[in-house]
Amino acid sequence: MTEAVRLDGITKRFPGVVANDDVTLSVERGTVHALLGENGAGKTTLMNVLYGLYDPTEGEVYVDGDGLETDEDGEYADPPRRFDSPRDAIDAGVGMIHQHFMLVDPMTVAENITLGNEPRKWGGLAIDRDAARAAVLDLSERYGFDVEPDATVADVSVGVQQRVEILKALYRGADVLILDEPTAVLTPQEVEDLFGVLEELTEQGKTVIFITHKLGEALEAADEVTVLRDGRNVGSVRTDDTSREELAELMVGREVVLETDSAPADPGGPILDVSGVSATDDRDVTAVDDVSFTLHEGEVFGIAGVDGNGQSELVDVITGLREPEAGSVTLAGRDVTEASRRERTRSGMAYIPEDRQERGLVMDFDLTENGVLGSQHDEPFARGGRLDWEHAGDHAEDVIAEYDVRPPDAAATAKSLSGGNQQKFIVGREFAREPTCLVASHPTRGVDIGSTEFIHDRLVDLRDDGRGVLLVSSKLDEVRGLSDRLAVMYRGRIVAVVDPDEVTEEQLGLLMAGEEPESVPHASTGAVTEGGSPGRTSESDEVGDPSRDPGSGEVSHE
Repeated sequence: MTEAVRLDGITKRFPGVVANDDVTLSVERGTVHALLGENGAGKTTLMNVLYGLYDPTEGEVYVDGDGLETDEDGEYADPPRRFDSPRDAIDAGVGMIHQHFMLVDPMTVAENITLGNEPRKWGGLAIDRDAARAAVLDLSERYGFDVEPDATVADVSVGVQQRVEILKALYRGADVLILDEPTAVLTPQEVEDLFGVLEELTEQGKTVIFITHKLGEALEAADEVTVLRDGRNVGSVRTDDTSREELAELMVGREVVLETDSAPADPGGPILDVSGVSATDDRDVTAVDDVSFTLHEGEVFGIAGVDGNGQSELVDVITGLREPEAGSVTLAGRDVTEASRRERTRSGMAYIPEDRQERGLVMDFDLTENGVLGSQHDEPFARGGRLDWEHAGDHAEDVIAEYDVRPPDAAATAKSLSGGNQQKFIVGREFAREPTCLVASHPTRGVDIGSTEFIHDRLVDLRDDGRGVLLVSSKLDEVRGLSDRLAVMYRGRIVAVVDPDEVTEEQLGLLMAGEEPESVPHASTGAVTEGGSPGRTSESDEVGDPSRDPGSGEVSHE
């Protein structure tokens, strides 16, 4: 094996935290190497050490894009590297594409790629834009990328923006490319395109390391996988010699059931009705455009889509955190469009928010205090106008025990917990309300596989108990695996409501990108109204009409 990268005994300490603990990692030249682990496992910290953003507390970094050499004693002939900044790493041939792209939207593709390293003319007095454009075209053709140098970055898709970031690193001479959670904002088709790009890069001698917490992607795209758990390397395996189950066990430290086993739904009457809702975002731009759907008792209604297509604003309207511009929200037969968040909670709506720190917790409060948020004025926590702290403490301890929140201390502040444990506490608190309707927005974000398994089972139990669950998630396998009906949002509109058991990933990807597949499997609730007749299907539930343009939401009458 010819190594392009070797991290030898890397330890990185922050005050009170050991993020990486004596990690050794070897990456073969010309391969795709996945760094797999849950949030908080130390993946990004380790790569930030390689990229020069952090100095290692201990350990050595060796990099050579052409392959590290050893002497006859097996010692590295190449000296260890010390990167004082990303500039040093870039000069050594290491490039990093971050999860959140660092592009200038009003500039062109060519201008972004060459920014800071533009070819010059007239003795260096002016940028040679023709030379920059030619250089970008040459790179694009060499690696099989399909980018238009003169396109404005703001006008191209997220997938193309990612290619621009990769080309920017290649333009600066990168032989080793680090990609941080590269599929987080991509449709399934864009993910496949990205994997094709990675294959082309390695065929031309480049080395790719990509950070992920997704088992399937690691197995599909990588030649080798290294698993980090609690800051330590717990194993490196060739993808041809392992499985999802084995990787999951390495990540968690025990056997994990990856597929949620549930019986078919038996939906009843409507519990949540969203009718003609429109809303603007924080910039006063329309984010939700005439959305209608009905959630029934005893079903999970999922909403899928690339982040930023109105899902967050729709959830805000449903939960009472944002006023709609038009439309109505009905909960258990009661119009709650103008009701407060507290009134909706009292009416049986629980809410797992997308942003746990901004919407789910008061970070300086302890878990006893956070455990009663939203119910502090109601029995059994309030008696005679005063909080019953003993009961509140018992309640917090019950949530901590059932959802394995660590540290198991009701007196601990929310800010002292890791992100995953904060999430588990919020999920436990909302389930403990015994809601008739649960709005779950990214309920497993940041939690380990074992906790994800537990939360998924609880969601199914809630459904089977006759409650309604509205599930919004950026994890396509999660929302497909749990939903009884699945809506797809694109640019603020529901463009289809499909049967998750019948729809293909390709069809979903096209819908998420605003394109209309040739055919889409209709979703049927099988629900009954209170009068015993079949549940109604709203206009936005009508799926597979070839005259409907999913990008605009308009129906053609030609």
